[in-house]
Amino acid sequence: MTPPPTSADVVVLGAGPAGLGAAYRLAGRGLAVRVLERAPAVGGLAASFDVAGVRVDHGSHRLHHATPAPVAGTLRALLGDDLQVRTRNGRIRMAGRFVRFPPSPPDLVRRLPPSLSAALARDVVAGRWRGRGASEPRTFDAAVRVALGPTLASRFYAPYVEKLFGLPPAQLSPELFRRRVGARRSGSLVRRAVAGGRARRTFMYPRRGYGQIPEALADAAVAAGAAVDTGSEVTAIRCDEHGAVVETADGRHHEASAVWSTLPLPLVARLAGAPDGVRAAADRLATRAMVLVYLVFGAARWTPYDAHYFPELGVPMSRVSEPKNYRTSTADPRDLTVVCAEVPCRVGDDWWRSGAQEAGERVRDALARESLPAPRPVHTEVRRVRDVYPVYALGHEAAFAAVDAWARTLPRFVHFGRQGLFAHDNTHHALAMAWAAADAARPDGQVDAAAWSRARAAFAAHVVED
Repeated sequence: MTPPPTSADVVVLGAGPAGLGAAYRLAGRGLAVRVLERAPAVGGLAASFDVAGVRVDHGSHRLHHATPAPVAGTLRALLGDDLQVRTRNGRIRMAGRFVRFPPSPPDLVRRLPPSLSAALARDVVAGRWRGRGASEPRTFDAAVRVALGPTLASRFYAPYVEKLFGLPPAQLSPELFRRRVGARRSGSLVRRAVAGGRARRTFMYPRRGYGQIPEALADAAVAAGAAVDTGSEVTAIRCDEHGAVVETADGRHHEASAVWSTLPLPLVARLAGAPDGVRAAADRLATRAMVLVYLVFGAARWTPYDAHYFPELGVPMSRVSEPKNYRTSTADPRDLTVVCAEVPCRVGDDWWRSGAQEAGERVRDALARESLPAPRPVHTEVRRVRDVYPVYALGHEAAFAAVDAWARTLPRFVHFGRQGLFAHDNTHHALAMAWAAADAARPDGQVDAAAWSRARAAFAAHVVED
């Protein structure tokens, strides 16, 4: 028997922070909202889950103090004292040494080899003249070299971005530099490190894992009248001037006045039957996958640090984090800790296909080579995530513009969020999008085009906080 159709003012696709934030805000205004999520739980990449009794995340996550005040106020009201302010305590491995992260000039001078420290200092001094009169950089590599100098370009950014995105920096767009670095000169990078204050030294994190943020938003949305359907995979989207219908794998038809999507744009192009040219452009919007390897150690702590960063290409992990060090929680077991290694990869490569035991041994070997503790784990788990980082390859702008322009022509449809806009964004950016979209919503759930265009222009200025 075919399930009966559902009806709502707005159907939201995806129960990550952006989708849930929008659902919460729309339901609070009295609109009938239904959220559809393919996974069995809410949160997307911001979700948390248990490994050996320890609440863990999909890699390292933080809520930054750059969170807009209205969003931060809502999260504090929903989470109360569970939203803790934590002091950052991370490290970067460079030139065979560990330096603090976020970096400070005294620590760089004290810990890095003198020749490397001297080269960084020369780049800072030369920064005011570097690139004067030159044309705009046409690659990520050129942008870094002009703004920050050759030392940081070659010793940190070149290997790190190649590891994260699978392409050398000369094949990546300068837009990636603007989105992920932000500093226009090496001197400004130093000033930010020196004067960052509380916003750079601390972050916010929930007592029961980062997933407590989307879980709280989902609960608040439901309390306001929204429906949240997990385990509900979208198979088709149909929008016209008369209304919208979303079909799901369980045979349901969800009718709505409007569809708000946080799904990846290439997926939307397939689900909504985009023309061949648009789908070809969507296929050029690549994303980087990741394998997350969780090592359970029989000790209260692995190290005192919350995260270790590894820019070198010879190290498979880009980052290793210890969730217990992100919070203070009596729910965490005293005799176990979990370490999460993030390994960027391609779907189908050796890392993607590796089982838990093989992946765990490879991570252990890498930790030992980098002078970190590598005891034998009492348990290992692996999670694979297909769409983690949008790859800003040269020419991606034209591909995105083609798909975005088509999506904007869909009646009663709006796309937003990190995946929906192919954006390098933090959680607070995704939530800012949700708030702005809800502010632009009309009583029938459709968005005011002019207000939403202004919000979209503001989103283009987002810079990732690390």
